[in-house]
Amino acid sequence: MPVFQWEGKLADGSTRKGEIEAETKAAATMVLRRQRITPSKVKAKAKEFSLFGGRRIKNKDIVVFTRQFATMINAGLPLVQCLEILATQHDNPNFKRILTTIKQDVESGSTFADALKKHPDVFDNLFVNLVAAGEIGGVLDTILNRLAQYMEKAEALKAKVKGAMTYPSIVLAVAFIVVGILLWFVIPTFSEMFIEFGGTLPAPTQFVVNLSNIFIKFWWLIIGIIAAMIFAFIYARKQPKSRYQLDKLALKLPVFGVLLKKVAVAKFSRTLSTMISSGVPIMDALEITSKTSGNMVIEEGIRSVRSAISEGKPMADPLDDTGLFPSMVVQMVAVGEATGALDNMLAKIADFYDEEVDTAVEALTSALEPLLMVFLGTVIGGVVVAMYLPIFKMAGTVG
Repeated sequence: MPVFQWEGKLADGSTRKGEIEAETKAAATMVLRRQRITPSKVKAKAKEFSLFGGRRIKNKDIVVFTRQFATMINAGLPLVQCLEILATQHDNPNFKRILTTIKQDVESGSTFADALKKHPDVFDNLFVNLVAAGEIGGVLDTILNRLAQYMEKAEALKAKVKGAMTYPSIVLAVAFIVVGILLWFVIPTFSEMFIEFGGTLPAPTQFVVNLSNIFIKFWWLIIGIIAAMIFAFIYARKQPKSRYQLDKLALKLPVFGVLLKKVAVAKFSRTLSTMISSGVPIMDALEITSKTSGNMVIEEGIRSVRSAISEGKPMADPLDDTGLFPSMVVQMVAVGEATGALDNMLAKIADFYDEEVDTAVEALTSALEPLLMVFLGTVIGGVVVAMYLPIFKMAGTVG
């Protein structure tokens, strides 16, 4: 929707200026007049060109906004004033524009949750539904604090998994770069020297020389194949059937699969606990939790649990039938249902599995370090030894 910059006077005579989203200039003027603002200037905002589409709104921005908003609401400030203050002080222009639009929607009579729902790329279903529950129950500040706490823990969990992937990714990237440099620059020099001396090269040396010749001659084809594989993977992730198979395969991987399951249990427990404790109905909570799982196999399992509950069954039995959740989780959920403290029990499960993820990440890192060192030594060391074999052979002949 187009953005218009405006200047005008309020009912008390003070002059203000700002930005507003509207279909046309006339529509923008009409909205301003409804807000008891007499506009003196309304013009379309010039579009800012950015190679990367502007500054991205990070989860950290949303967490900080949620914390500050909760504090202001708890202090007794009106909703619109809170949004205006936060929009004014924010240094991210994209987020600032969205907050300004939300403020204008609320001023026009929309609920806060409905105003947030118009920006699904920033505020997901979980955020919107919890805010709606907070507005209905009159405990918006409490809900926002829970949301901020949930998002902080979810980000910490994501950072742990990313941390586990960073080290091996860097080592593998360095290994490929070093091997590429050897194949492109170093081995051709050795190859020319071997040709001058004549004779038959040892099999390992000949293999490396042939590999270098192929790499230099068909580098464009190799890069094309790698790019095609990456695009094929991205495309497969966007197709429901192939994505389901990839997600299923990921859960069955020897070491990473265990880690992914623990992350899934922690995320499921934390999300469901936050929503139930905030007053969201169990059926809605399970629907939203399934969509935020990030894995289609787990999403299907949660949906089957939701379907069983809609038929009058307790949660523990269908949760066990999915085969995705450990027996300890199933038993704790059964106890939580029996005692009427399911949200507290789910929070304890989430805390436990957060620690389990820490342990799994440490174990994974410890196991990968020696394996990566062996890989580097075998690949790079093998190339170097293969190139020196003819030199050793010539030295033996001279001796």
